[in-house]
Amino acid sequence: MDSSSTRRQATRQKLFEAAVTLIAEQGFSATTVDEIAERAGVAKGTIYYNFASKTVLFEELLRHGIELLTASLQNAADENAERGGSHVDALDAMIRAGLDFISRYPSLTQLYVAELWRTNRAWQATLMRVRQRAIAAIEAELRAGVAAHEFSGDIDIPLTASALFGMVLVAALDWQSYQPERSLDDVHAALSRLLQGRVGGTVASG
Repeated sequence: MDSSSTRRQATRQKLFEAAVTLIAEQGFSATTVDEIAERAGVAKGTIYYNFASKTVLFEELLRHGIELLTASLQNAADENAERGGSHVDALDAMIRAGLDFISRYPSLTQLYVAELWRTNRAWQATLMRVRQRAIAAIEAELRAGVAAHEFSGDIDIPLTASALFGMVLVAALDWQSYQPERSLDDVHAALSRLLQGRVGGTVASG
């Protein structure tokens, strides 16, 4: 990658970080391009050089953020496979990766959760596509677990994947907002017990 591409990526990252913080604080409509530029420490024209509009910036911000989360989940599953772990272990590793990601990007997560319920936004289709890619990574582990007879064949894979994804998002936001004194290890252990009892325990009860 040449130096100009590296600089542009660094600039876009600064704009993403400034925008997500401001929009989480005061909402999309109330946030101006001037404020984003000031928070990022760049000229206003830099925003329009990188993005056609504030709406495009926000759409790209959501896509970029959820793709980072998806990569974190997939990396956790891949590393577990390299260690020879089970598919329950893979899901557990993905839960921890999700918690870790959200602890590092809490404003992005707040924004994502808020935007999920606003179906009139211009970026709704993009948001649904990137959300599905994140959930697909979880679905793949569930399907592999069923094939390996770790999970019951009766499991509803799409709904279970969505439930696990949502569990991590909501639990992490609750942790960050209302129980910040708890450690990542503590929160992960609580969700891990839930996973082991509900998903991992499915075969044992069958």
